[in-house]
Amino acid sequence: MPAIEPKPHQDLNPLSDPDFRATTRHWIEANYPPHLRNPQRRLHIAEGRPWYDALSRQGWLAPNWPREHGGMGLSPAKHLILIEELERHGAARLPDQGITMVGPLLIRHGTEAQRAYHLPRILSGEIIWCQGYSEPDAGSDLAALRTSAVREGDEWVINGQKIWTTLGMDGDWIFVLARTDAQAPKQKGISFFIMPVTTPGIEIRPILNLDGHDEFCEVFFHDVRIPADSIVGEVNQGWTIAKNLLGFERIFLGSPFQATGALDHLMRLICHLGRQDDPAIRAMLNELRMELEDHKSLYTTFANQVRRGESLGPDVSMLKINLSALYQKITDRMIAIAGEHAALLDPLQDDQSLYPASAFIQARPHSIYGGSSEIQKNIVAKHVLGLSETMR
Repeated sequence: MPAIEPKPHQDLNPLSDPDFRATTRHWIEANYPPHLRNPQRRLHIAEGRPWYDALSRQGWLAPNWPREHGGMGLSPAKHLILIEELERHGAARLPDQGITMVGPLLIRHGTEAQRAYHLPRILSGEIIWCQGYSEPDAGSDLAALRTSAVREGDEWVINGQKIWTTLGMDGDWIFVLARTDAQAPKQKGISFFIMPVTTPGIEIRPILNLDGHDEFCEVFFHDVRIPADSIVGEVNQGWTIAKNLLGFERIFLGSPFQATGALDHLMRLICHLGRQDDPAIRAMLNELRMELEDHKSLYTTFANQVRRGESLGPDVSMLKINLSALYQKITDRMIAIAGEHAALLDPLQDDQSLYPASAFIQARPHSIYGGSSEIQKNIVAKHVLGLSETMR
């Protein structure tokens, strides 16, 4: 299909799916910085800024935001096509907490003033966001958090600690869950706050991950004072908002993006090693392709719910459970095939786009962050299948 040259912020929904694919593929190939293809790790914003700015100018940063708020307003089918084309080209994942989480939340729960200030700045890249959820004793059981927020006059005073804050050192603002009623049941006394990371009393410390990169941080709050209007939604209603936001996150974390990229990586590795004609290898690849197509179908089901404005139920947990298992399965196969290359974190010397050991390590935490697979399975067992504790 011939590609059109899309104008900035043009509505592409009227295009047929094949024309949309051709158009996005052409634009990505023409505008994506070549040196950022197939990065070995998550990029910091300073590294990914050229691509962020290109998407911002084109109006393509927020595919699923409504057009009236500056997004592309794509249908689920076209959103999947765009993801596939980004993956096909080896595009890096940008620091996207503002795009995938804060933006949708403010559109649904924020005040007019919060939307007017933050949404344009997310889309321009002026404000990069990070997430203040997990704590040392409140990870999968997030409702056990102990970070506190106490109202004093026209301010809230925040004290506590967050951990595993992805790319926290790049953030300009942070969204934080904090306990506002210590006497209420643990899910009833939590509120949702937003604040600049430059607020006095906030301290950010990087954490090196298993392959030596500073992807994560821990964040400390020492008598941090923020204005009263820094709260999103009602006092003590933060858990309800957080569950909606976790639904958005699990849609994103359950997207085919990482599994598709890993499968492409595996196929390129197989060709590099000259094993593409091995019957056992071909059978293994066909099995993985079919599993990936099944997952894409599941993803589309939930994406359609979001597009129709429907609330996501507990069954959305199936999406991340399935994706985590598939993503790790693909990288398991990668390690099994890589031979001596599996022992090195660095890319292959004769092809810098192949790094099987690092890809394997990157897939390990997927079954932990965003709600561990064990917790997600418990949610499905209890709230979808109706199984009691004794039956489980």
